[in-house]
Amino acid sequence: MTNKFFFRILGLALFCGVTLGGGFGVARAQTVAVMVNGEPITNFDIEQRSKLDRLSNQSRTRQQVLDELIDEKVKVREGKKYGVTPSDSDIDSSFASMSSRMRMSPDQMVKMLGAQGIRAETLKSKIKAEMVWTSLIRGRFKDSLLVGEKEIQAQLAAKGGDEKTTTESFEYQMRPIVLIVSRGSDASAMEARRKEAESLRSRVQSCEDADRIFKALPNTAIRATVVKTSADLPPALRELLDKTPVGQMTAPEATRQGIEMVALCSRKPTTADTPKKREIRDKMFAEKFQAKSKDYLREVRNAAMIEYRGADAAGGRSGR
Repeated sequence: MTNKFFFRILGLALFCGVTLGGGFGVARAQTVAVMVNGEPITNFDIEQRSKLDRLSNQSRTRQQVLDELIDEKVKVREGKKYGVTPSDSDIDSSFASMSSRMRMSPDQMVKMLGAQGIRAETLKSKIKAEMVWTSLIRGRFKDSLLVGEKEIQAQLAAKGGDEKTTTESFEYQMRPIVLIVSRGSDASAMEARRKEAESLRSRVQSCEDADRIFKALPNTAIRATVVKTSADLPPALRELLDKTPVGQMTAPEATRQGIEMVALCSRKPTTADTPKKREIRDKMFAEKFQAKSKDYLREVRNAAMIEYRGADAAGGRSGR
């Protein structure tokens, strides 16, 4: 993995609010920069977060970094008031998911961070704060975050059209099928299975046919039925399924597991969100969430006891 690729992926993950964890080095003497409700933020904490910024191609002032650390302290404290405290296993699970998306194991991620002089614990504190805050906002303000049908229709009208005239939403029932090819096999093995899949595919006229034919085939996996709506699927897959007759199969495709196809069991109209409505709903929810988060954070931060020490005392402030 190139450094450029690593930095780009890490930057995206941090922007989405997902971080990592682990351990690094031996604790050293730390000078307290700020006390937040009796808990210290040290100069070492600030240095660590600044290194994380550089790793993800961010450039912020010391005060901006310090403000973020203060925010995290008050978020975690507010969570405790309402019994919202992620367990170590919750944090480790999020860390492992993050590592996987970056094509690393958790241990590899810890080593990568350590090579940059960053304690993984620095990132664990960030993930904990974001988990707490997301749970708090969703839990305490659930009703006010809901996006109603009238709001969506108003947005559609404002964009100059009625979506019903341009698109429909469908519910798809599918059976994914994999003709397994062992890792390390040469190209000829993959091509042989592709031809086999193509030949058998032509005999399938229903999901029952697919079940019967492929269950009898060695080294083949038939997945459980998957149900998705148009809004759940990426555009390319929606287009492919819309072109596939019900009861038949999509064209064979080479993947890491082998040759994959999907048997389309049914496709029927649904009143569920269309892709455009889902896009609008998600955007409006995110806007409401961010607004509520900003107001709530201002409230809890203004109520916090924040005491700046040393050089930070001159320019320090307790709210924003």
